[in-house]
Amino acid sequence: MQSVAITGTARTVLGKKAVKATRAKGLIPCNIYGGEKNIHFSAHVNDFKSLIYTPDFKLAEITIDGSKHNVIVKEIQSHPVTDAIMHIDFVELIPNKTVKAEIPLRLVGQSVGAKTGGAVMQKMRHAKVKTTPESLVDALEVDITELELGDSARIRDIKPVDGVTVLNEPSSPVVSIEVPRALRSLKADEEKEAAEAADAATAAAAATAE
Repeated sequence: MQSVAITGTARTVLGKKAVKATRAKGLIPCNIYGGEKNIHFSAHVNDFKSLIYTPDFKLAEITIDGSKHNVIVKEIQSHPVTDAIMHIDFVELIPNKTVKAEIPLRLVGQSVGAKTGGAVMQKMRHAKVKTTPESLVDALEVDITELELGDSARIRDIKPVDGVTVLNEPSSPVVSIEVPRALRSLKADEEKEAAEAADAATAAAAATAE
């Protein structure tokens, strides 16, 4: 699993004024929870880019005053207008201690329905899981090979991983193979023609019987 190295500076003065001053320097105020004590630190906004602006799930190794902390992102607060990162909370990974995380969902295989013109529509891109650091994975797989037109795969169809418990509702849809409008129209025309042919055959049979 990929890990991003970040060097931070401990924040010894807390409060709104201190946070505002930190941001004015181009630094992001952060917290680390889950260890023996909560840790407050800051680091330059550029240091987080490869960790935050990516679809991949990554760990972070944060060094503060010579002490290293293996963490995962818990929550990111962004500016409501500019989307600039305002604050990041991390959870420290402690051996054998349960953590919750959001893991990317990866589609594998080529759908039968897609081969006949269906559109693969991924409705959920992350799943909430409970696990330990030893069992963390960078993605959970959903096999779509057998999905035909109109079929869906749900949370319960995620490939199981030892030590990882998925917390989402099992019936929640992850991906569906949708029928494009052109195919729907073609199918409707074919059904209409078949119905008309059946009606004509019935009428002909009735006329013959008379």
